[in-house]
Amino acid sequence: MTPKNTDILIIGAGLTGLTIAYLLKDSNLNIKIVETRNRVGGRIHTIKSNNNTTIELGATWIQRPHTQLLSLLSELKMEIFEQKIGNTAIYEANTFTPAQDVSLPPNNDPSYRIKGGSINLINTLANFVDAQDILLNQKVEKIEVSKDGLKVVTTNTEFLTKQVISTVPPFLFSNSIQLSTELQDNVKSVLNKTHTWMGESIKVGLVYEKPFWRSTDFIGTVFSNVGPITEFYDHSNFQDSKYALKGFIKNEYAKLTKEKRLEMILRQLKKFYGDQVNDYLSYEELVWSDEVATSMPYVDYVMPHQNNGHKVYQNTYLHSRLFIAGTETAQNFGGYMEGSIRSAQFVANEILKEHQS
Repeated sequence: MTPKNTDILIIGAGLTGLTIAYLLKDSNLNIKIVETRNRVGGRIHTIKSNNNTTIELGATWIQRPHTQLLSLLSELKMEIFEQKIGNTAIYEANTFTPAQDVSLPPNNDPSYRIKGGSINLINTLANFVDAQDILLNQKVEKIEVSKDGLKVVTTNTEFLTKQVISTVPPFLFSNSIQLSTELQDNVKSVLNKTHTWMGESIKVGLVYEKPFWRSTDFIGTVFSNVGPITEFYDHSNFQDSKYALKGFIKNEYAKLTKEKRLEMILRQLKKFYGDQVNDYLSYEELVWSDEVATSMPYVDYVMPHQNNGHKVYQNTYLHSRLFIAGTETAQNFGGYMEGSIRSAQFVANEILKEHQS
């Protein structure tokens, strides 16, 4: 097998990896991106239902403090729109009391969505990379230190590269890729106890012909301690021509079948809206713990956001040839799209400083 040569090899064609490539596009560096999946986007996964309704099964929302993401969207001439919440929500406190309508406080810090779906950002960034330089279905198995740099071995290809940037979740990187030179124990320990954003989430969406859940003050917002639904929101498109409900269900339902999860979701929604919930056009879901390119079982208990932004992620490894990037590594907003952008900016700036010196 003849190795492919490149200056920089990015592992992962998600938001961090594609943003790094975008930020380095004028650097004259030869950059290739390898991706385990058969698609770009990583933990951004926007699908179209059978009637062409957009459903976000991955990263969705943006807030005003997400300044770097908003700046990037503006630079790329992409628009956002406000997430509808309404003045009233349905709230289920426990199994012993019926659901009640509760007034929501004024939404002074609204969330936003990207017009056309989060995948529009991914596709726009990917368009700045030559198609031949994004290689899908390439699971990285091994990284070896060589005299001229690093050799990266995937399922069917070998690369010789000066630097590697991993953008896969740190825990997954630590436990799925073999390194010929092991990282220090204290670094390895942090990676093994770093929470993986989205790793335990189950996102679901139901598409309907009409938004029957809307009224003067109520727009479809649900909060529940009963389950399976924990949060639900109106997920209609910007034009308000396609209608959907979308949200989260408890991760304890991950081992059930898709059909059983749907049955339980409809049963819960029926308490609020009646039999019309059964007239859905499409049901979509993604159990992120089943995504082997994102998640694997922790060895020990890891708290949400544990070690996100840890100082070990501000260093390089393997003789300054390996960067560990991704939203979990960002010093601020770890576990959000904003964290992905900030991580990409940090790594790109370090590389540019090195190559300009």
